[in-house]
Formats: sequence, C-alpha cells, structure tokens
Amino acid sequence: MNATAPACPSGLSPPSASSVAQDPTTFVLMKDGVKSLDLVIKGASCGGCLSKVENGVSRLPGVRVARLNLSTARLRVEWEGQLKPRAIVEAIAGLGYGVTAFDPGKIDAEGVRAERRLLTALAVAGVGTAAVMFLSEPLWFGSDLPDEARNVLRWLSAAVALPVTLVSGRPFFLSAISSIRRRRLNMDVPVSLAVILALALSLYETITGGRHAFFDAAVMLLFFLLIGRVLDARLRRRAYAAANELASLQTATATRLGPNGRAEAVRAADIRPGDMLLVAAGERLVVDAEVVSGESEADLRLVTGEVEPAPTHAGRTLHAGAVSLSAPIRVRALAAANDSLMADIARLLEAGEQKKSSYRRLADKAAELYVPQVHATAALGFVGWLIFGASAAQAAYVAVTVLIITCPCALALAAPLVQVVAAGKLFREGIYLSSGDALERLAAVDHVVLDKTGTLTLGDPVLHNMSETARGALDKAAKLARTSHHPFSRALVKVAGAGPVAEDVRELPGRGVTGMIGGLSARLGSASFVGAQAGGGSEIWFAMDGAPPVVFYFDDAIRPDAVETIAKLKAMGMEVELLSGDGEERVARAATAADIVQWRAGVTPQAKARRIMQLEADGKKILMVGDGLNDAGALAGAHASIAPGGAVDVSRLASDCVFSGDSLRAIAQVVAIARTARIRMRENFALASLYNVVVIPVALAGWVTPLIAAIAMSASSAVVTLNALRLTAPRPSGKRGVT
Repeated sequence: MNATAPACPSGLSPPSASSVAQDPTTFVLMKDGVKSLDLVIKGASCGGCLSKVENGVSRLPGVRVARLNLSTARLRVEWEGQLKPRAIVEAIAGLGYGVTAFDPGKIDAEGVRAERRLLTALAVAGVGTAAVMFLSEPLWFGSDLPDEARNVLRWLSAAVALPVTLVSGRPFFLSAISSIRRRRLNMDVPVSLAVILALALSLYETITGGRHAFFDAAVMLLFFLLIGRVLDARLRRRAYAAANELASLQTATATRLGPNGRAEAVRAADIRPGDMLLVAAGERLVVDAEVVSGESEADLRLVTGEVEPAPTHAGRTLHAGAVSLSAPIRVRALAAANDSLMADIARLLEAGEQKKSSYRRLADKAAELYVPQVHATAALGFVGWLIFGASAAQAAYVAVTVLIITCPCALALAAPLVQVVAAGKLFREGIYLSSGDALERLAAVDHVVLDKTGTLTLGDPVLHNMSETARGALDKAAKLARTSHHPFSRALVKVAGAGPVAEDVRELPGRGVTGMIGGLSARLGSASFVGAQAGGGSEIWFAMDGAPPVVFYFDDAIRPDAVETIAKLKAMGMEVELLSGDGEERVARAATAADIVQWRAGVTPQAKARRIMQLEADGKKILMVGDGLNDAGALAGAHASIAPGGAVDVSRLASDCVFSGDSLRAIAQVVAIARTARIRMRENFALASLYNVVVIPVALAGWVTPLIAAIAMSASSAVVTLNALRLTAPRPSGKRGVT
C-alpha cells in the first residue's frame, strides 16, 4: 500500500466508480481536428490526485493534453482520433474519482454545499465537546464519586459522543475509506483510527466497569481538526470564483441578425464566424468582431487599458469585452466565443491558477513521512507492550494514546491560523485576502509589475492645466458636457459641478455634442469637430459662434503616495516595472511621475502574460498589480497578485488580495505582513515538530492517558495559536520591515 499520499481535505463525499456523468458527447468541442472536453473531477484535492488523474487520462490513445486545475476541479482534455468521450469519463471513474460535465454554476453550488456540511460538522463537534467536557469534569476531579454515578456519567458521555462522532467525523471517515480503496494513506486514516479506537475502548471500559473512558478526547480531536478543514474549504471555493466569473462573461447573450434582418437573442457559445450582430449603446461585445456599419465610441479599458474612448468605424476590429458607448453598431463576428480575446484570457487565467495550486504546503510535505510513521509508532507500542506482558486492552490503550497525542492538529492549524490572523490584520488596513496560500507567495516576491490605468493611476480622466481662456469657458462648455456620457465630458462636469444644460442638444457618435447656448450654436468634441488643430494629447475642444475654440486637457493622475510606495518597494529589495496597454506618451508620463525606470506601452493581454512568464523563467518572483480584464491572465500567472478595489470582478477574483481606497501604500504593507506571517508559519511547524519529538516517547512509555493525550494535543494547538497571534502585536516605534 502506498503510504505517501498527502491529505485530501475536500469535505466532499468520496468518489466512486459509479459517480459517472451522463454521456458527455454533447459537450465536446472541435477545432482544427482537435477535440476538447471540460470535465469536473470530484474528490481530487492534492498533488497526488492531480498526477494520478492527469497520467491516467494521458495514457488513453490520442490524448494530447490532460490538465487538471485543483482550484476549480476542472479537467481539460484534448485529443485526436477515434477516442470516445465516454471512455475518458469511465477511465477517470475507474481511478476512484467522481466526474461530471463542467458547469460553473453547479460547481460553485457544490462548493457552497461542501462548506455548509463542514460548518454543520464543526458546530455539532463544538456543542458535543462542550457537553462531554461538562459530563467528564466530575470524573476528573470527583475522587470520592460513587461508582454508580461514574457509570451514569460515562453512559451519558457515550450517548453524546457516539452521534456527534458519526456526524462530525463523516468527512474524515469517508476520506480515509476512499484513500484506502485507492491503496493510499492520507492524514485522515490515523485521525479516523484514533477516534474509532478511542470510542471503542471507552465503550469497553464503560461496559466492563473499568476506570478509564475518554469520550471527551474523541470529540475534542474532531472539533480542532474541523476548524482547519472549514478554513481550507472556504479558501478553495474562493479560489474558484475567478474562473466562474469569467465563465459567466463568456456565457452572456448577444443579438444576432438573420438574413432577413430579424433580431434574435443567442448565447455567446452559439455565435459563429460571419454572424451579423447588433451591439446596442452601452452593450459589451461577447466575441471578437469587425464593425460593419454605425459610428460610435468604444470603451476599451477592460481590453487594452486605454483611458480615452476609441472611435469606431466600418472595418475596425473590436475585441470581446469592448463596450459601444454612444450609439448602436452592427458588427460581423470574426471568431467563435471560444476563440475570442476573452477566451484567451480565460485560458491564461486557468493556466495561472493551476500554477498556483501546484505550490505544496509544508503540511502536505510533512504528510508524506508523517502518516506511515504515526502508524508504525502506534503499532510498535501495541506489540511492545504485548511482548512485555501487558493485556491486549492495555496495549491498545497505549496505541490509542499514541494516535491521539500525535494527531496532526497543530500541524494542520499551523498555516491556517497564521493566515486567519494575518487576514484580520490586513482587513483592518483595508486589504482583503482571497487566496489560501497567498501569504507564502507574497512573502517571496522580489519584482513588482504594475498596470497603469486604474492601478498606478486613478483610472478616470482628470481636467488639468487649464488656461485662463479655458477657465472662462468652463461653465458654458459644461452645459454641453452634462448631456454626454463621454469620460472627458464627465471629468469636465466634475470640475464645473451641477448646473443647467444647453438647448437642442444633439450627439454625433465619435465626434461630439452640439447645442444652443444663449441663442448661439456651440460645439464640444474633437478638434476637427469644432474646426481646430489637434494638439495630440488627451483633450476636448469647445467652440461657440463668433469665438475661437478653447481646449481642455486631461490626464490620468497617479494615485496619492505612489512615489512614496515605489520608493518603499525598492527599499525592501524589489524591482518595479510598469506594463500598460495605453499609448506611449501617457505611459511615459506616468512612469516618470512615479519614478519608475522600467516601463512598456501598448502591451496586449497576451504580451503581459508572456512578460510575466519570461520574468518567472529568469528566476524572478513576480508580484502583479492590475485592475482590468486585460490584466486577469497576468494576475493569475504571476507568483502573487494584488488588485485595487475598483478593479473588474474577474481581476479582483483572480488576485490574491484586494485593497480599498486610492492609496498604493497597501502594496508595501501586504508584503511586509506576508513576510512576517511566513516567519510565524515556519515557527509553528517547528513547534509542532518539537511537540511530537517530546510527547511520543512519553506516550509509548504509558505515562499518559488518552484524555491527557487529547489535552496535550489541544495544548499544542494553543501554542501555535498564541504564536500566530503575535502577528497582531504592533511593531515598536521607529521599526520598519518585518517583525
């Protein structure tokens, strides 16, 4: 039997060969002769599971790619030839895992149900622990308690402990059974053995009138272990949210025009190259398309990061994610939804999340040696005591004590407790963690890559450098600006404030707004629209009959304390780089203002992800900070990632943490706290290991009872808890960096 499998604490029911989905043929996609299928694997939650599934599917004839994402439980299979989809499903089921067709909504719902089951088990264990401890207290301290009263209290303890164990121990028992069926041992096997043997011996002692019963040890053990299990399940479900959000964007609907001009609503997945689509004002494109007719302005911030809306015209290509701002347009689909820019970003996101899930926690690494050693030690104690003349009950008593006292409770809580304490500290600073192993990765970063629009800058145009002439024309220009949704118009109104609007207003998409002010014709828009010479920057022009045109300049201002934050990051030993899809002039201006030497402009989403991969290949540990849909792939692919609170949902969910407010100070804060948390985690693992070195000989010698073992196990958990709480201690005045 293979005893090197790490724990798989999914909280789900164990998979079985009967957990096979309906015929998945209808879910198969084909492109250039290559078939692909997305499946959801139930019960796979560790590196061993990942290798087993991927290797098992890869051995099937014709399979080119088999990639399992542990965060989303999503398996992507690509193959050529005559392989039947049903054969893939049956092969996975034969490995002992459940399998269904990929459905984002169902998977998220399953994650919610699993978390609720664990919370229910934790609540039952907590109540049961309190009740059994209350019943056991007279047994501990009542030396003169009559035997009849002792028996009553023991039977009452049994009446509470047995049903509590059946409910609260279910996640451990099912996981252990599944592990044994697959000829592997995980951490749930010794936990299950300890609980079952403790209950069995306690019942034996109660029935035979013995002096020792330790129902309290069994339920207390489950309670502490379930705390870590609930934390793990919650963090796993959050890790899935980014892919779910992006999948929901890809399943949006669009308006398709038939040959007779009839409009019908269709799913994005049903759009084919060549289909004619109608995109209403304010609607987002769901596929890459070419404009056929209509003039408007497109908001490309989610796609390229450009602040200034781009005019659309016949023949222009717009990528999925672009928004038509001012007028409806007709477009011709250039690719199916699965081949769009948004789909490319989704694939980058999947690849990045898989990379993150490959980080093995220290507890998993320890499990490879821990589980067989625990079993061997308990067995050695049992056999040794039999050899020296002890009864089978006495020998089993020692074995149970060893299993309980060496229970990996402190080991399991070492990292999650630090994560929770650090997350609380960051929360009070307006920083919100969303990834389970984020702290470990954030602590290791040495190179920061910043997006510009909405990240280094505030993301909205700001009116600046107004001349005296422009100041005098501001109130009149605002009368036209108040009728427009153009970003420059909104920025102008923000300065001018509320007020009246012009009469007979008419907006010309891609050009500007006209109207009457005080009986005179007025225009607000591009230089050519008002008859002026363009200055080449981010500008809007205003002109009235009989007066020369007036220009208003705009800029995307950098965030407050950006310069201070960049300086702090450099002082912490990190390099800083700026990547943006915006124009070269604006990117250069922002980089200079923030004192960033390395910068690149006009960078596509794919190029951002490639740059991250290049830096990682060079040995850098990248911290990506971005806010747009075009940053999602880079955020997921980086070693660690942060997004501002105003970021799009996909980018927020793809990030390890999100900060609120307009300050970049959070970047340096989260790295400093993460480095401190890494130290606390390592200290906790060292304390847990030292605990086992000390208590195992004591347990083997028979000097402790199972109850004392449970108390010692709980004490070890308390020690790592107190050490984790040191994170909340304020740093001494004047100290910088890591504590």
